[in-house]
Amino acid sequence: MKIDVRHASHQDDVRSYDTQKLRDHFLVPALFEADEVVLTYSHIDRFVVGGAMPVAGPLKLESAKAIGSKTFLERRELGAVNVGGPGRVTVDGAVFDLDTRDCLYITMGSEDVRFESLDRKNPAKFYLNSAPAHARFETMKISAAQAKQVHLGDPAQSNERTIFQMIHPDVCKTAQLVLGMTVLKPNNMWNTMPCHTHDRRCEVYFYFDLPESARVFHFMGEPDQTRHIVVANEQAVISPSWSIHSGVGTHNYTFIWAMAGDNQDFTDMDFVAMENLR
Repeated sequence: MKIDVRHASHQDDVRSYDTQKLRDHFLVPALFEADEVVLTYSHIDRFVVGGAMPVAGPLKLESAKAIGSKTFLERRELGAVNVGGPGRVTVDGAVFDLDTRDCLYITMGSEDVRFESLDRKNPAKFYLNSAPAHARFETMKISAAQAKQVHLGDPAQSNERTIFQMIHPDVCKTAQLVLGMTVLKPNNMWNTMPCHTHDRRCEVYFYFDLPESARVFHFMGEPDQTRHIVVANEQAVISPSWSIHSGVGTHNYTFIWAMAGDNQDFTDMDFVAMENLR
């Protein structure tokens, strides 16, 4: 297992970051490596984001010094979304088969978690998000059909999209992790605009379904001090609670958003008026 540790950055300091420093602090450039679990530990809400790509055989989710416990999920919960070929996750002997875009919530206290591909020529890619937890709930598989669907946007604003709320209070119980998937319709490129912040939750955006030559311009920063990061396929951006999180692509795409923090109210947002963006 590989793990990178990122420390939190104050917004006053971020105002002075150049392009490379923004990328070093907030971009997760590589999540999938054959036969590896690759993780990034952020001190923002103690959030962990990463990927597992088993090819030759199953991969076990191990703990590390940065996690600080005997097993990875001793005091954590985890969401895994398969964005690759057919896969399987085994949790303490219970087997869950995940097709592409299926999600699995894994509860705190799970000890033996293993990721496996069912077709080595088309390996599974498990996108992982984890947050600290205070209680044990039920491990649960959530398909896109089982998610709570919300249709938003307008073709006139190039942001028509469907939000699949997967790890969400209306779908399954968690300590604090919330996760969903947003699918933009063809010829629509904008997400989460008009933008917002939420003061008690960080958020991570993972962009995928992008052609190799396409890019997403992910906007972050304070509303009156915006910054951007250019994001390629299967890359993620960590967004602090004080930052907006919005993007526009050169092609339509899909993204997975995940949050952790003091509350799980999806609508608890501080919207930013367009005239206040700088």
